[in-house]
This record gives sequence, structure tokens and C-alpha cells, in this order.
Amino acid sequence: MTTMNLAIFAGLLVGTGLAAALLAFAPTRPALGEFLGQLSPSARLSRTVPIEVSDYTDRVGVWLMRHLPLSLWVKPPTKDLDLLQIPLHRFYADKAAHAAVGLILPLLFGAAATVLRIPIPFVIPAAASLAAAVALSFLPDMDVKRRAAAARVEFAHALSAYLDLVAIARNSGAQTRQAMEVAANTGDSWAFTRIRESLLASKLSGTSPWDALRDLSESLDVPGLSDLADIMRMSAEDNAAVYTTLRATATSMRNSLMNTDLAQANSTTTQISYPAAALALIFTVMLATPAFLRLIHPS
Repeated sequence: MTTMNLAIFAGLLVGTGLAAALLAFAPTRPALGEFLGQLSPSARLSRTVPIEVSDYTDRVGVWLMRHLPLSLWVKPPTKDLDLLQIPLHRFYADKAAHAAVGLILPLLFGAAATVLRIPIPFVIPAAASLAAAVALSFLPDMDVKRRAAAARVEFAHALSAYLDLVAIARNSGAQTRQAMEVAANTGDSWAFTRIRESLLASKLSGTSPWDALRDLSESLDVPGLSDLADIMRMSAEDNAAVYTTLRATATSMRNSLMNTDLAQANSTTTQISYPAAALALIFTVMLATPAFLRLIHPS
């Protein structure tokens, strides 16, 4: 990597930075759905709440959201982030940090090769830098997806217990909202907290609790909540006895979770058996090799 190549690469970085700055200030045409969503009362209320900035990562994420058209480049996993309660600006900052690491590491290796006088073409570290930046920027998406899948399983376990608690409260003579609130106040896990907050918001806004649970189901992508919302709506509108239905739904949900856990355990057991089989094969080859060599080359 000669001095001319370094100068060309520095010029490319400066040109890319200027292009990104011009693109940030260029007028963009927002999507119609996003624009109409910003006119809703909830969106106007959320804009009045300031973003909490606690460290340097938050400041970087807020700056990226305010100065770069990230919606044109990145499609964030909104439901997963909402489930994990990760702010959008922190997710963007995490992606930018991973991309920066991927961008810098190959360049450092190229600079080290130049110092050691190892002939490496300029194209190799430059291409590796761009490829690593793009590849590492997807690591936060994969991590959020993995954590959200585990959180949904945990939420489903809590929801099966919540269904039983609602059934008991409803069978004891409590009204629909009262049964749902009493059951939500029983648990102290984060899943019960989310349900409790949703019910409290519906009470303050004057909406029905089953609509609140359905909205929570859509925002978190947890289908079991929508089933509970339908059952409780039927209970309130028709004054139907839903004790048996709730208990049956809870039992079905637990059976499904148990089958999933058994399938995952079997898959893990199968994966563990592969290294053991490979180790046994290696020992067999090591023991058989001397005898095989004596047959080939008898002394």
C-alpha cells in the first residue's frame, strides 16, 4: 500500500463524508403511512416526551436519527425492540458501532502490512473494510431477533399462568376488567408488568381492556394475548361463563410450550452427540493406525 494509495483512500473517505452530509440535508419524501401516523394523537403525545440520553451511545444514536435518513437504509425490528424495551436510537447506535469496527479493522491490518513491508494491493483492505462493515452491522439485528424469540417464549409461559388467574378471578364473581386487573397485579415478572401497564392505560383512556390487550398483542407479536382479548370480550358482551374456556386455552398453551421445549431438547441432544461420535472416531483411528502400518510395512 503506497503513499499514493493512501492518499486516494483518504480522498474517498472525505468524498463519502461530504456526500453523506449533503444527503442528510437533502429534502426527502416521507411515506404516506408514516406521515399520517405522525398526525395521530398518540404520535403527537410521544413527540412531547424527550428522549432520555444517559451516555455517549445514546447521544450517537440520537444524532444519527436526527441527521441521517436511516429509514431509507435500515428497517428496524420495531416489534422486537418494543418487546425488549430497547430504544430505537440505541439500536441505531449499536449498528453504527458494529459497522465502525468492521470498517476500521481491515484498514488497521492493511496499515500493519504496510509497516511490515508486506505487499498487499490497496483494493483488498478497502473491499474487506466495506464488506466487514456491512456484515457486522447486521449483528445487532440477529441479537435482537434471538433475544426477542426467547422473550416471547417467556411471555407465553407467563401468559398461561395469567389465563388461569383470570379464570379463577372470573369464577369467583369478579367482573371482566376487575378479573383482568386482579390477575395482572398478582405477578411481578416483566410480562405481568406489561399487561398491567396496558390495562392501566386503557382504564385512563376509557377504552376496553380487551382492545388494550389486542393492541399489545399486535405491538409485541404475541398471538396468545389476542385470544385472551376475544374471550374476555365475549365474556363482557354476552355475560358468558368463560372459566372452562380460559382453563382450556391455558392448558393448550402449556402443552404447546412443552412440545416445543421437548423438540428443542431433542435437537440439543442430537447436536451434542456429534462431537462425541467424532471423538470416538478419532480414538478408533489412533488405535488402529499402528496395526495398519505394521500390516503395510512388516518388519
